[in-house]
Amino acid sequence: MGLTSWKSEDAYKVLRRDPVLKKVIRATGELSHGKNRDIYFALLQSITSQQLSAKAGDTIFGRFLDLFPEGIPVPEKVVKMKVEKLRGAGLSFAKAGYLKNIAEFAITNGFEYRKLNKMDDPELLAHLTSIKGVGRWTAEMILMFTMNRPDILPVDDVGIRNEMRSLYKLKGEGKILSAQMEEVSIAWKPYRTLACRHLWRYRDTIVK
Repeated sequence: MGLTSWKSEDAYKVLRRDPVLKKVIRATGELSHGKNRDIYFALLQSITSQQLSAKAGDTIFGRFLDLFPEGIPVPEKVVKMKVEKLRGAGLSFAKAGYLKNIAEFAITNGFEYRKLNKMDDPELLAHLTSIKGVGRWTAEMILMFTMNRPDILPVDDVGIRNEMRSLYKLKGEGKILSAQMEEVSIAWKPYRTLACRHLWRYRDTIVK
């Protein structure tokens, strides 16, 4: 089910039962629902921007879009475009290959929202990560911000790990920390996506 299927009052009633998260929500203010987006486009943008600053990522993605008529990276045109031309836009050799993989996947399997939205979260994560170059974190971000899935906890996200470690006084590392995060997040189900959005907002806006 997409994020648009839940009601804000129901979600916040659940999340505010956690006294720590209640304080975070009070500090950040309530957040609105996300909007469903183009999955193919979002994947291209996500891969292009990985490990770059927001400004650098936006610049290179803009150059990538400029390679195509009207700025539309039609899958067939991405697949046929020479790697050298993609690299000329600022993409690394690896990222150029990953974008081609995504385009090839779009041609072969498609990214129809209705079809993908019928998959449950584990199935959809497996489907997206079958594309070479699309890791679990990237797929989780697609589920959270493009598909608007309500109950995603990206345990490997550095920001989420740091905020949960700090706010909940978690002492573990690695898999132990991941397990501790999962345990804390049980209280947030089935609205862990919204909880994480608040943790990111809290990290970015609150002076500590």
